[in-house]
Amino acid sequence: MNSFEHLSQQFAKTFNQPQFPATPATLYQPNEYFLQIGGKRVRPVLCLMGNELFDDLKPEAYEIATAIELFHNFTLIHDDIMDNAPLRRGMQTIHTKYDNSTAILCGDVMLVRAYEHLSSVQSPYLTQLLHLFNTTARQVCEGQQMDMDFEKQDNVSQDDYLKMIELKTSVLIAASLKLGAIIGGASQRNQDNIYQFGLNLGLAFQVQDDYLDAFGDPEKFGKQVGGDILANKKTFLLIHALETANAEQKLQLEEQLNNNYPNKVAKVLQLYRDCKVDDWALQLKNTYLDKAFNYLEEIAVLSARKQPLLQLAEYLVKRDV
Repeated sequence: MNSFEHLSQQFAKTFNQPQFPATPATLYQPNEYFLQIGGKRVRPVLCLMGNELFDDLKPEAYEIATAIELFHNFTLIHDDIMDNAPLRRGMQTIHTKYDNSTAILCGDVMLVRAYEHLSSVQSPYLTQLLHLFNTTARQVCEGQQMDMDFEKQDNVSQDDYLKMIELKTSVLIAASLKLGAIIGGASQRNQDNIYQFGLNLGLAFQVQDDYLDAFGDPEKFGKQVGGDILANKKTFLLIHALETANAEQKLQLEEQLNNNYPNKVAKVLQLYRDCKVDDWALQLKNTYLDKAFNYLEEIAVLSARKQPLLQLAEYLVKRDV
């Protein structure tokens, strides 16, 4: 069994080749630029790990992993437009560096290229793979729409936020693992278990992400904490605080949300601590992580084959950056 780091290096060798033709350069160069911004490539490597959990790595797994990464980047390009984000990983977004029309077309052709890789798979499982990929793509779009809808709503319930995160983030993690498992010849029961492992891991990851934005060490986190607070972003922390605060705390919290005081982040963080949101968030993260590990335990393969996934899950969710 290979570690995440080794499989990541192997995937990079294939993915870091040019993904698009040379012309028209005005369409394809922006996409190559965007792909060079990089990232951890977690989702495609999870696909490879899902394959290797059940069988030797198959060449088809690399095609599916590439399709997953291209699809993910398609969503990022369009998300940046919708969020009017100037930077991604410290680099200019496509719509900022070029223009909105170019960015829209770049995202569109990125999606087409993803399907070209997926449809090239020579496998009796192709129909099953396409169905899961299409279902996941639709769900990610639904999650993004919910996220945008929440920006216009005064009140968002914890259940609604959880559903949004599940659709926007977790289903692609879960599907990446399951797509690899399908290629690896996993039974239906094992496919279901690895999907649920990924789904709960994605939820734990998002809780940790929300927590670090508020309570992380800025020197380790790599950016100033409190960005979500300044943006009044609805997160696990804010929603739980609004649901559990007493009348006075809720008034103070709403006052901070409705204004941009110089000490806004510090005030909101203190209210979070008063409501014990920090302790609650860590407990919630561990709840999802425990569920993920329970589903991983249920997968009918030798325990030694599960170790790379176990180690990756602990790294992703127990990180402080």
